[in-house]
Amino acid sequence: MTKLFNDPARFTDDMLVGFLDANARYVVGVPGGVVRAHKTRPGKVAVVIGGGSGHYPAFCGTVGPGFADGAVVGNIFTSPSDEDAASVARAADGGAGVLLTTGNYAGDVMNFNLAVTQLKSEGIDARYFAVTDDVASAPRGEESKRRGIAGDFTVFKCASAAAEEGADLDDVVRVAGAANAATRTLGVAFDGCTLPGADAPLFTVPDGRMGLGLGIHGEPGVADHEMPSAAGLAATLVDGVLADNPDAASQRIAVILNGLGRTKYEELFVVWGEVARLLRERGYQIVEPEVGELVTSLDMAGCSLTVMWLDEELERYWTAPADTPAYKKAGATVAAPVGERRTAADIEKANSAPPPAESADDDGRDGGRMVARIFDALAEMLAEAEEELGRIDAVAGDGDHGRGMVKGVNAARDAAHQAVDEGAGQGSVLAAAGRQWSAKAGGTSGVLWGAFLTRLGARLGDMGKPDGAAITAALRDGFDALIELGGAAPGDKTMLDALLPFVDDLERRVNDGERWQQAWAAAAVVATEAARETADLQPKVGRARPLAERSVGTPDAGATSLAMCARTVADCFTLTAKGDR
Repeated sequence: MTKLFNDPARFTDDMLVGFLDANARYVVGVPGGVVRAHKTRPGKVAVVIGGGSGHYPAFCGTVGPGFADGAVVGNIFTSPSDEDAASVARAADGGAGVLLTTGNYAGDVMNFNLAVTQLKSEGIDARYFAVTDDVASAPRGEESKRRGIAGDFTVFKCASAAAEEGADLDDVVRVAGAANAATRTLGVAFDGCTLPGADAPLFTVPDGRMGLGLGIHGEPGVADHEMPSAAGLAATLVDGVLADNPDAASQRIAVILNGLGRTKYEELFVVWGEVARLLRERGYQIVEPEVGELVTSLDMAGCSLTVMWLDEELERYWTAPADTPAYKKAGATVAAPVGERRTAADIEKANSAPPPAESADDDGRDGGRMVARIFDALAEMLAEAEEELGRIDAVAGDGDHGRGMVKGVNAARDAAHQAVDEGAGQGSVLAAAGRQWSAKAGGTSGVLWGAFLTRLGARLGDMGKPDGAAITAALRDGFDALIELGGAAPGDKTMLDALLPFVDDLERRVNDGERWQQAWAAAAVVATEAARETADLQPKVGRARPLAERSVGTPDAGATSLAMCARTVADCFTLTAKGDR
């Protein structure tokens, strides 16, 4: 259990304070994460890695010469926002472009791709790459659906070494792809991890059993097996990884036996002795293996085996020297940092932006105040629902949906009130709330809610008093934004399965002449029933997909929270005087 913390909601922020102080010669903090303490040398591609925290040494512990130029640091097991990713990339950029790379998780993919779009609009050449090494999360032939787990490390290391050597951005991206295609990982869990402040782990493993095919965000294994001896576990891991050989002819391999946070190094060495013997018996030559904690999952008990089949180029990058806070690779001396240390002024300049324009009339400002009151009510409701939403999400996911919604709505509420104080209309208030929801909640739901609110604001604008037609059009725009961004569809067991029935019913009622406030209340009932009916569905996207069968019988957390929000907004309209907004 994670025992040492102050405020669980600030665990990541507090962790970064200590990390940055202890490693000041390597890194400095920037909004959204960390970058190397020295400026990127001219002509060098910057490699920015990242994801949710809880995985140390990944990701911020591997920023330094020979490895990453920056790391985006999200909340525990939660994707950083697109603003955070863009912020770190701006600070790391040295003029030769930036590769942003994460594991293959929906929130990371959406947020980092949004960051790439923003960076390109600013004139920074940026690319994104998602690691897909987990053989348990999708079968052969569907590698693009696989998660990124400890194989993140081999891909990040090789791409970073290529950039350090002087490769251009196209070549760095190519190396990342080659390393990913050559990397396979399989993991096992002996017990789940516990989020800071929680009194129970995200999952448990029965005595005498282990979960095969775990995720690194607190997801349980895809199947339970009898707990083997160290030799038996070694055979399971070796057989599982080698069975997914990417048609590589090479007998030279890089290997990682990775501890997940609670399994002792001595235990890992016992397993490694068996793993090494089995690999050598099969004719493999092991090149500079790593045994220890490289990509953890808080205090999860378990381990994973990663193999990267090497060619001459990948071996050169795998064995290249590195010097970071948590990972050092011996060899030729790593080039000393070139250029000046970054200053606070450098960081501020990289992320400066012009203040938003204000163009609201009195009706628009009235609408902005109403939006802010709605966020007050949503924040109060979600605080009460946090534990239940987390419980639902933990059935087949990582259990963080309730916490993510609370963090998101609190940030949105604060941003909404600040925008109101600045005289903003309803459109700008919604846009400000959306940006902060995405920035502070992170994860898939964070970026989706952020995009949804931003699109609502764009349609409603800051002038005038929206009527029923404008409200329904804005909600339809918001739904379309989620379809475009998330890659999901109704029926995939997501928030869309509550949102689409809600929008359809509201639109129909308004078109039939019903006052939109009354229509909203009725449509919220439809959304609530649609959310309940998601219990019969199996997830087809997201972290819950590898555990799809476990989710049957439990409604989707995202659909449930959306329906709750729709009902709460309806209550706000009911409490407002008849004829008022």
